Amino acid sequence: MTEFTFHCTDVRADPYAAGPTLVFRLRITASPGTRVHALALRCQLRIEPARRGYADPEAEGLKDLFGERSRWGSSMHPVQFAQVSHMVPGFTGETETELPVPCTYDMDVAATRYADALSEGEVPLLMLFSGTAFTGTGGFHVEPVPWDREAVVRMPVKVWQEMLDQHFPGCGWIRLPRRTMDALLAFRSRRALPSWESTVEALLDASAERTAR
Repeated sequence: MTEFTFHCTDVRADPYAAGPTLVFRLRITASPGTRVHALALRCQLRIEPARRGYADPEAEGLKDLFGERSRWGSSMHPVQFAQVSHMVPGFTGETETELPVPCTYDMDVAATRYADALSEGEVPLLMLFSGTAFTGTGGFHVEPVPWDREAVVRMPVKVWQEMLDQHFPGCGWIRLPRRTMDALLAFRSRRALPSWESTVEALLDASAERTAR
């Protein structure tokens, strides 16, 4: 069976993608002299939060995910980040390829909430590989990519922030049920408010007034 090893040499935000997208540059090495006609690769990415430390403001932002810092020993589990497929062209020995990973700024997604809570440093990622390799010099042999192939990635937080700033500069994003959106639209229409920002601000002001009474 062909031996494959994977290393991530770089990660960057894709400035030309239609939505938030990270691009991971992979170096793939096969057994010496093995002709790989194609590699149908699957990659699962997950966050390994226990692999870094956190400042107090970051810990506060992670409460919703992991609870109080005192509980992290039992509550801080890996977080699913993404799962993608990628076709790698033929090569012999070693090749490099770019793996695009679409992302989201949906704050209901645990991975997004985790990355958003970080102010500096790195996002500790683990890439887990599997898939199918088509190999052979005189014909095709079909063989699996072993399930234990992986690569550790320490993605700078600034790369995540840069990606979001390209698509949501100075903004956040939330997903709401249709019924709630209809109610907000009706409220905005009744008040003749010019934007969604002014609509939310009006609701916050009304809530603050009730609390102050």
